[in-house]
Amino acid sequence: MIDDRKRGRPTVIIIDDDQSVREALRGLFESVGLVAETHCSVAEFLAVDDPDRAGCIVLDIRLPGQSGLEFQEALARGGRPRSVVLISAHVDVAMAVRAMKAGAIDVLTKPVREQDLLEAVNRALASDSARREEASQTAALRQRYSKLTDRERQIMTLVVAGKLNKQIAAEVQLAEATVKLHRGHMMRKMHASSVADLVRIAGILEV
Repeated sequence: MIDDRKRGRPTVIIIDDDQSVREALRGLFESVGLVAETHCSVAEFLAVDDPDRAGCIVLDIRLPGQSGLEFQEALARGGRPRSVVLISAHVDVAMAVRAMKAGAIDVLTKPVREQDLLEAVNRALASDSARREEASQTAALRQRYSKLTDRERQIMTLVVAGKLNKQIAAEVQLAEATVKLHRGHMMRKMHASSVADLVRIAGILEV
């Protein structure tokens, strides 16, 4: 059962096939007030994983079955990236480059200096938090956009393209006053404070 004090807090997930390493890392993270859990393999972790849970993964590159590096690359390809810190007793340049290209926060060599690992994990947690905040804001924008009428979406596209009310009216064959009315409704629904803000929103939504 999850401790109520830990519920909802970001979790540092440790995946390493060496039990002594797992327990040492758990002790390190818990000593600085972080919530940590351990798994001996990727398969064991995936059996209980909640991809919506906040946190990061400290992952051994060399694991039985699916390697840490292969797992990290699979996460990146799957469109649901996670903040990952990779560790290994043997890290070559090619491996490190491959890991960083797949989005690793850092690649550290065992035995890992505690301060280096804590700094990397803090960066990973900050990255995860920022990504979740961005996803939340984008979801809110999509919800607002879904409430626009077809006409409001049409006018939004033309406003973003830089057209004036008079030009929009001619293009959609409406009175300019009617265009202004639709435009006002659209701006309020999208919570856009200016045309520049609307352009920014359109860029995020890719509309």
